[in-house]
Amino acid sequence: MKHIEGGCLCGAVRFRAAGAPLSSVICHCRTCRRAGAAPSVAWLTFDRGSVEVIRGAPRPFASSPGVVRTFCADCGSPLTYASDARPNVIDVTTMSLDDESLFPPTQEEWVSHKLVWQATDPSLLQYPQDPPGSS
Repeated sequence: MKHIEGGCLCGAVRFRAAGAPLSSVICHCRTCRRAGAAPSVAWLTFDRGSVEVIRGAPRPFASSPGVVRTFCADCGSPLTYASDARPNVIDVTTMSLDDESLFPPTQEEWVSHKLVWQATDPSLLQYPQDPPGSS
């Protein structure tokens, strides 16, 4: 099984994921934008048991009820998103991978929250909020 590795900007936190992600999305929701300090955030969804931290300790932050995001306490890089509504999966920021180009997004979600000056990609599936069956 192929392993995918990544980590934060400063290298204090490193992780490994076994196998390919279940999905690759771009999220436009206000919370992701604020947490990522970006107009949108690209996420990869993995089975929770396939992702392990191999160096350091990401700091958790409860960003909303039932949601915990992690980031590097040293450099601030956002790393993961976990929701009580989806206990078997974890989302990893695509840009934290060593090779960010491995898994291009196939959909955009929370397009209803997107900034007016940011274009969407018409070749991707578009969802006004969460895609059906995601919660």
